[in-house]
Amino acid sequence: MAGGRNIFFIGGVLTVLGTVLFCGCVTKSKANAQARAAYLAGQNAALRQQQTAATVTVIGPVQNHDVPWVEGLTLVQAIATARYVGEHDPKEIILTREGESAKIPPRKLLNGADVPLEPGDTIAIH
Repeated sequence: MAGGRNIFFIGGVLTVLGTVLFCGCVTKSKANAQARAAYLAGQNAALRQQQTAATVTVIGPVQNHDVPWVEGLTLVQAIATARYVGEHDPKEIILTREGESAKIPPRKLLNGADVPLEPGDTIAIH
């Protein structure tokens, strides 16, 4: 027979060998398992990307430049977590979020004011 198909009649049942067994056909359960595995792989990749992006970067005299972002993280907490090691109190703090920068007077923070942070924020301490 042409094309590698062999047709046999066994006990009145038509059996097509080569077409079903050797053509690369996938069972429904195997296809579902492959789709589930691909979905989970995509979810894991997205989670890894979010975890990488879920940081706040601190530039200046600090021991830890990358501070993990958590819900409710504030500027004061981020500077403390980064472990400021400057010899003097900071003269200027600049918060950059999505390309927009704002100067925050250090005296304001020392007087109790604070600023909530978002993932991806950058803090420059001068």
